[in-house]
Amino acid sequence: MNFFHKYSSPKHFYPLAGRLIPWFGAITAVLMMVGLYWGLVIAPPDYQQGDSYRIMFVHVPSAWMSLFVYVVMAVGAAISFIWNIKLADVLAASSAPLGASFTLIALVTGSLWGKPMWGTWWVWDARLTSELILFFLYVGYMALRASIDDPRRAGQSSAILAMVGIVNIPIIHFSVDWWHTLHQPASVMKLGAPTIYITMLIPLIIMAIAFQMFYFTVLLVRMRNEILEREKHTGWVADIVDGRG
Repeated sequence: MNFFHKYSSPKHFYPLAGRLIPWFGAITAVLMMVGLYWGLVIAPPDYQQGDSYRIMFVHVPSAWMSLFVYVVMAVGAAISFIWNIKLADVLAASSAPLGASFTLIALVTGSLWGKPMWGTWWVWDARLTSELILFFLYVGYMALRASIDDPRRAGQSSAILAMVGIVNIPIIHFSVDWWHTLHQPASVMKLGAPTIYITMLIPLIIMAIAFQMFYFTVLLVRMRNEILEREKHTGWVADIVDGRG
């Protein structure tokens, strides 16, 4: 408990994040290289889709991360809104652009896969539509923060939007089960054993972890920058700028 209390302070979190970034970055690079090589070279072609399925090694991790990052953002926003913890608001604000990027990648790669498989770039499928709504939630969160000059009011207002938007996450996840949809049902994140072949599952899991480590790496970089901007008038930031911190 003392650990969390100490590092919820921007002053103590800043140097900790600086020490973690190189490690997270190195793990990201290794996992990304292994996952891409395994998925694009070693994994066999799909018996129905041929090599077209390989886009899933980017599409699926991006889609998973779009949901994961929103949950992190919403939890950070809720903690900031309820307990007024500054670092939680920094976490939420720093996560939003990353989550929007993952969501956009998921939508674009899904369209690239959908054209040869479905014969169209886009359909108003339940999964696709709810994922598009998620992208608008990210954009709306960032736009709302940017439109309010007072940082405290901006954090509180955007936190409400983030918390309300969390209802879209289970809709995205269960949409293929609740409604008739063109999108294929879950093959990994499901009750029971995964239905994807092991030589495809392993690189997919590696890529999913790589994307998550990439998120943590860039998140820490963004949080450090956000902390410096918010705390620029404090003594400890002045020490860092002067080379004494």
